[in-house]
Amino acid sequence: MNALVQKTGKMTFNRNKPYNQLPLLPPKADVETCAVLKKTILANKSLARLVGSAGKLPNQSMLINSVSLQEARMSSEIENIITTNDDLYQALSSQKKNIDPAINEVLHYQDALWHGYNAVRKKGIMTTNLFIELMNIIKQNKSGIRNTPGTTISNPVKGEVVYTPPEGEQVIREKLRNLERYINLNDEETDPLIKMAVMHYQFEAIHPFTDGNGRTGRIANILYLVQNQLLELPILYLSKYIIEHKSDYYQKLRAVTEHEKWEGWILYMLEAIEQTALFTQKKIDSIVNLMDEAGKSIRRQLPDIYSKELVEIIFMQPYCKRQFITDAGIAQLKTAGNYLIRLEEKGFLKSETVGKEKLYLNKELIKVLKS
Repeated sequence: MNALVQKTGKMTFNRNKPYNQLPLLPPKADVETCAVLKKTILANKSLARLVGSAGKLPNQSMLINSVSLQEARMSSEIENIITTNDDLYQALSSQKKNIDPAINEVLHYQDALWHGYNAVRKKGIMTTNLFIELMNIIKQNKSGIRNTPGTTISNPVKGEVVYTPPEGEQVIREKLRNLERYINLNDEETDPLIKMAVMHYQFEAIHPFTDGNGRTGRIANILYLVQNQLLELPILYLSKYIIEHKSDYYQKLRAVTEHEKWEGWILYMLEAIEQTALFTQKKIDSIVNLMDEAGKSIRRQLPDIYSKELVEIIFMQPYCKRQFITDAGIAQLKTAGNYLIRLEEKGFLKSETVGKEKLYLNKELIKVLKS
């Protein structure tokens, strides 16, 4: 058989031609094999434990900037947009101008994640328009659905075409309408985690935009879990697992396209959910314990400035500044500055000058986030 042409069911798939025959959802193949159902149980248990750990936080909105920024960084890294944790957290906390373009890309991803989260919480559905909005925020443009020919996906090493997505705006929109129906159908027979894996493949295969498809699709994963009440907050960053198992990710995507091998792909995504949930749960538990110990030490060493709210502020994200304390209603600017100075004197924080601002780094928190 020609290496570029494969039989896909009754159709012929040619990776050099637009895959306008991409099958609509739901898949005709059995996606609920015995192995998949067993793995689904484990993945759901891990997610439930993660939600339970997040519930231990005194304020569940705490740390979400830090955790979602990790997802933004990892997801962007898949697209070869490389940044460091320190640079990102400084950019998030400071008013520094002329930020590196790579950092801006990551911050735009985080903005898109929060936009999508708020939209799904408000409307309870995911739509083509929402996908477009996410992409527009990520890429900071208004390009919309692909409407010009010539888009291909190539092997970055060999340069050969491995996939040509559907072509023609009408065709792409038809595929997206079908995906919308599949996502929002109240299907009690299929586990949402299985549907998430199917949804993610289909979005990748449709490849509706000229750029930003991967990041939009990875945000959609998180939003789907929120939509189905498996996550309360966007605290699961699957991009870490995908980076660590990148070759498997693309290999199993292609196996669905070329051979309709759904089981391997779904098992991959379920393993990603299980392992990422366990990893994130342990990270949150470490942060909760760290915050508890720091709170006790601050109350013992600095009883005159201690408050539960102050401890929460310095654990909200790795870098703190006077304005954060003032905005929380804890103290006026001058007093807030004195609080930070005293916390640094006792070793809880370390000051750094970023641009024209002084930021205070929570050294122990950033160690946990980097680990």
